Amino acid sequence: MANLKEIRGRITSISSTMQITSAMKMVSAAKLKKAQDAIVMLRPYSEKLQEIIQNVSAASDAENISEFALEREVKKVLFITVTSNRGLAGAFNSSVIKELNIQFSANENVEIEVLTVGKKAFDAVRRNKTVYENHSSLFDNLSFDHVSNMTGKVMSDFKAGKFDKVYVVYNRFINAATQEVVTEQVLPISSATEEKTGSADVNVDYIFEPGRKEILDVLIPKSIKTQIFKAILDSVASEHGARMTAMHKATDNADALRNDLKIFYNKARQAAITNEILEIVSGAEALKNS
Repeated sequence: MANLKEIRGRITSISSTMQITSAMKMVSAAKLKKAQDAIVMLRPYSEKLQEIIQNVSAASDAENISEFALEREVKKVLFITVTSNRGLAGAFNSSVIKELNIQFSANENVEIEVLTVGKKAFDAVRRNKTVYENHSSLFDNLSFDHVSNMTGKVMSDFKAGKFDKVYVVYNRFINAATQEVVTEQVLPISSATEEKTGSADVNVDYIFEPGRKEILDVLIPKSIKTQIFKAILDSVASEHGARMTAMHKATDNADALRNDLKIFYNKARQAAITNEILEIVSGAEALKNS
């Protein structure tokens, strides 16, 4: 049985851990509000823009189809993987890595490269897969311009034929306690109507000014960059939600363990006092009899 000093040391240690986890929970809660507002504002714009682009692309004839919508034989695939730079966020990072490994197995007959956003993704794939680029420092000063520069290089390599498909794997933010790991196809852009209805019919008739090609040449790259930016903002909000939830559970568990140790300490202390009293009484009785 541990002595009283050891138990007191454990209680003190757990109390210190509780202070740390409680502080981390409050920090993540504060950051979550800002990240949640950012993704909530961007998501409708990004989804509507993608819908318009996909509808227009589906209605285009073969000669006017965008180079970013061209389907070709898949020989090489790029996965853009978004995790965090830090841990202590529950299953936030491990769930993305698990989904990435599933995608690797599904594409085992093609060449694969990975663009990592986040140190956890980089550490997970650098030994087994070719790392196209590592953008772990992106979170130090996250902005649309920095994401645009990163995405622009991917788009250029896709146009040059270095990649035949590009996917992004990330945690989609649902609420503070729930994140959903998703894999989205970024390139080539696909027809929204085919995905939703199984038909290539386009029900929306757009009027173009100055012209279809000129507008698509501007909107399609912007849509792709916005899609990647949305995925990263989703991941940031998911990270703070996952860390806040994980630290909340850790604080509760530490509090329960501390309470159990206090009860155990009080029982041990009571037993020690009882033993001392018995020793004193026994000594007094021995002296009396002698």
